[in-house]
Amino acid sequence: MNDVVQVERVGQVALVRIDNPPVNAAGHALRVALSDTVRALDADPSVAVIALYGAGGSFIAGADIREFGKPVQEPWLPRVCNTLETSTTPVIAYVHGVALGGGLEVALGCHARIAAPGTMVGFPEVTLGILPGAGGTQRAPRLAGIPAALDLIVTGRRIPAEEALTLGLVDRIEAGEPRDMALGMAEEVLGGTLPTRRVRDIETTPDDAALEAKAAELRATQAHLFSPHKCVEAVAASLLPIDEGLARERALYDECIASPQRAGLIHAFFAERAVTKIPEASATPRAVTSAGVIGAGTMGSGIATAMLLAGLSVTLVERDAAGLERGMATIAANLDGAVKRGKLTADKRAAMLSSALTGSLDMGALGQADVIVEAAFEDMGVKEEIFGTLDRVAKPGAVLASNTSYLDVNRIAAATARPGDVIGLHFFSPAHVMRLLEVVVADATAPEVVATGFALAKRLRKIAVRSGVCDGFIGNRIMMHYRKAADYLMLDGASPAEIDAAIEGFGFAMGPFSVMDLAGLDIGWASRKRQAPTRPAAERYVHVADRLCEGGNFGRKTGAGFYIYDGRDKRPNPEVARLIEAERAEAGITPRSFTPEEIVARYMTAMIVEAARVVEEGIALRPIDVDAVKLFGYGFPRFRGGPLHHADTLGAAEIVARIEHYAAEDAHYWQVPEVLRRMAAEGGSFAVLNAR
Repeated sequence: MNDVVQVERVGQVALVRIDNPPVNAAGHALRVALSDTVRALDADPSVAVIALYGAGGSFIAGADIREFGKPVQEPWLPRVCNTLETSTTPVIAYVHGVALGGGLEVALGCHARIAAPGTMVGFPEVTLGILPGAGGTQRAPRLAGIPAALDLIVTGRRIPAEEALTLGLVDRIEAGEPRDMALGMAEEVLGGTLPTRRVRDIETTPDDAALEAKAAELRATQAHLFSPHKCVEAVAASLLPIDEGLARERALYDECIASPQRAGLIHAFFAERAVTKIPEASATPRAVTSAGVIGAGTMGSGIATAMLLAGLSVTLVERDAAGLERGMATIAANLDGAVKRGKLTADKRAAMLSSALTGSLDMGALGQADVIVEAAFEDMGVKEEIFGTLDRVAKPGAVLASNTSYLDVNRIAAATARPGDVIGLHFFSPAHVMRLLEVVVADATAPEVVATGFALAKRLRKIAVRSGVCDGFIGNRIMMHYRKAADYLMLDGASPAEIDAAIEGFGFAMGPFSVMDLAGLDIGWASRKRQAPTRPAAERYVHVADRLCEGGNFGRKTGAGFYIYDGRDKRPNPEVARLIEAERAEAGITPRSFTPEEIVARYMTAMIVEAARVVEEGIALRPIDVDAVKLFGYGFPRFRGGPLHHADTLGAAEIVARIEHYAAEDAHYWQVPEVLRRMAAEGGSFAVLNAR
C-alpha cells in the first residue's frame, strides 16, 4: 500500500479509496498499491467484501500517459485485473466520471459494477495503435457479446453508462457520493441483494458471422491500419478458455506495441498536448463573451457557427443584405446539422438564432465585441481597409483577428494604431467542424492576445498551433511546396489519378488533385497570381491548373476540375490530359512512368523539406507543431504521426540522399535544408529537437 490507495474498515467491509490525482490514472504506484491491498484484504478473514471507488472526478480514467513508450514495470495491469478477479473475497466497484481503457478493464475484473449516471466508459486503445491488453478483449465479449465488444474495441468510441448497462458491462446505475455508494453496494452484497460473479466464469457466445463481417469490413475500409485487425483476432480469442485467451490477447498486444503505427499514433496523441506549450503561456487571456465576424461567406458563417456552439454571442457583419441573408441561412443550416447529430438540442438552436446571433450591415455594430474575426476576401487592400475601420469602431482591448490563409499579418496590423491587439486566427473549412486553428503571432502581438487566441481555441474545442508570420504560415506554406512536387510528377509522366491513388495508398483520405478540386482551384490560382511578380526565374512552373481556371473549371463547385463530377461520382477530366500533353510538348518533356512508391517518396520528401525549413526559420516552435498542423488540418494519416515524425522513421541521411538525387533533375526545387544536413551528419532527429 502507498499514498494512492487508502483503506477504511466498516464492519466486514473494506472500502478502498483510489486517490491518484488528477484522474486516478493506472500508473505504476497505483498498480502496486491496488494489487497489494486486494491481496492483503483477501487474506484477512474478517473482510467479507472489498469495495473500490475513486476520489475526485473519476474512478480510474485510464492508463498513465507518462508511461507511454517506456518499459512496463511490474505489476502490469493484466496481473492487477487478474488479482481482482481471482480474489476469493468479492471485489466490487462504484464507477463514476470516466473509466476508459485500463480503467474499464479494472472494473471488469471486479465481481460487480454499479455506475453513476453519465459515467463514460470505453476502450480507446485502438486510437493509439494498440488493443485493450488487460483483459478487455476477453471480458467484454463475455458480458456484452461479440458484436457489441467488436464495435467498442475496434472503433474506440466512448459510451455513457446507460448504454453500458444495456450491453451488460455494468450491473446498475445509481447516483450518490462514491464512498457512500461503494459502502451501500458492499452492504447489498452482504445482504444478498447484489449478486457477484467472476467474468472469467462466463462463456462467450460464439458468433463467427460477426467476427468475419467485421474482419471483412476492416479489410475493405482500413487495410492500411494494423491494430483494428488485431482487435478482431483478440476478440475471437475470447472463445478460448480465458487463460488461453488472455495469453493470446497479450501476444497480439505485443505485436501492436512493436508496430511503427503505435509510435505514430502515440506521437499524434502527444502532439495535441505539446502545442499548448508556448512562450506566452503565462500571460493572462482577455475575457471573451462576445464575438464579431466580418464576412458572411462559407468561412465567416462557419466561424460564427463555431462561436455560437461555444456559447458566445455573435454579431455577423456583411456589406450587402443578400450576402448577410445567405450567411444567416448557412448558420441556421449548420446548427440544424448539429441538432441532427445530437450535438445540440432544438431549443438551444432556437435560442442561439433568436438571441445570441445578430446580423448587421454596419461595422459599428461590432463596437462591444471582445474578439472580432475578419473573414473577408483574401485581398490585402480589403483587409487593410477593414482593420482601419476596426481601429475606429472596436472597443479598447478588443482582440482584432484576421482569418487570412496566406497574407502578411504584420502588414494587416500596421493598418491599425493598436498592432498589439492584432493576431491571425486561421480557421480551416468547414470552420465549425475542422479541429485546427493556426494562431499567427505578428511582431507586435501582445502576449495576452496570444494567450486569448489559445484560450478561445480551447473553448471552441480546437487544437491551436502557434505560427510565425510568413506566406501561408505553417500549413499552407508547406502545402504550396509539396503540391509543386505533385505538379512536376504530373508533367513528367504520372496522371493525376495515379498520383492521387499513390498518396491515398500511403494513408491520406484524398490525393492532392482531389483535394484541390474540393477546395476550389480558384483559391490556389489567386495565390499563384499574387506570387507571380516575385516568382524566381529558375523555378519550374506548371500551367495546367491555371489553364483549367481560365476555362472556368474550378473543381467540384463547377462540376469539373482535374476530375469531372456527377454527384458523388467522379472520373478523370479528358481536358486535363490534353492540357498536360500540350505543356509537355512545349517544354520538350518525354513522359516516363512512376511506381506508387516513387510517387510517395517524392511527394513526402518535398513535404519534409519545406516542413524542415519552417522549423529551421522558427515559424513553428518545434517539429511536433508542424506535425500537429498537418495531422489536424490537412489530413495527414494519423498512424504515421506527421511528416517530421515520419521523417525520423526514414532517417535524415536517407532524406538527404533522396534530395541530392532529385536535384540532378531540378537543382532549384530540390535543396537540402541545413537542419537536415546537420542531422544526417550527426545522427540527429526531429524527436531530439522536440525534447529541447
